[in-house]
Amino acid sequence: MSVMKRVRDITAATLNDRLERSEDPVRLIDQFLMSTKHEIVESEKLYQQVLMHANQLKNQVQQAESMRDKREQQALLALKADEEHVAKMALQEKMIHEEKAAQYGELYEQSKSTIIELEEQLSALKLEYQTVYDKRQYYVARMENIRIQQRMNQRTQAYGANSIPRMFNRLEDRVSDLELETRSLRDLKRMGQDMMYQAGTQIQGVLDRELDRLKQKLDNDRKE
Repeated sequence: MSVMKRVRDITAATLNDRLERSEDPVRLIDQFLMSTKHEIVESEKLYQQVLMHANQLKNQVQQAESMRDKREQQALLALKADEEHVAKMALQEKMIHEEKAAQYGELYEQSKSTIIELEEQLSALKLEYQTVYDKRQYYVARMENIRIQQRMNQRTQAYGANSIPRMFNRLEDRVSDLELETRSLRDLKRMGQDMMYQAGTQIQGVLDRELDRLKQKLDNDRKE
């Protein structure tokens, strides 16, 4: 069983599923990185505590072994001096330190296994963190591309090339209308002048005929 309790709301196993449903993947990735970073920090603290504890156990084993060996040497010296009672006392203490060394030795082996497990889990956590961090940078770049494209689309809608022809089409229509109005007014004025000219010509013809008639009348009166 893992010595580190998983406290993250988001784990690598669930991150992909949640990313597919997320509208803001970068924010979700940041939450994952934050919780993973916190777990790494807490795990490193635990790792240091286990190392310290393992060193303490190792010292206990070394001290017990040292006292075991020392009492055995004392028992030998006592036997050489024909002090069997003292030798027995030394051997009893040797057995106590020997048992202590065995007990602390077992605890020390357990702590070494815990250290190895912690190192593996820390390496896995750091790899998770680095992998997701690299992915975050990739998604940040992609999201920035999307935002840039969206801004470009907005500018194209407001000032895009398609609006230029429409703008000039409207201008062309307006100018054409003005030209038509101008031509129509000019044609009307010309038509009025032609009508006045025709009317003037007709009147002049009538006047000339009347003048000829009067001249003829005068000639007739003179002859009489």
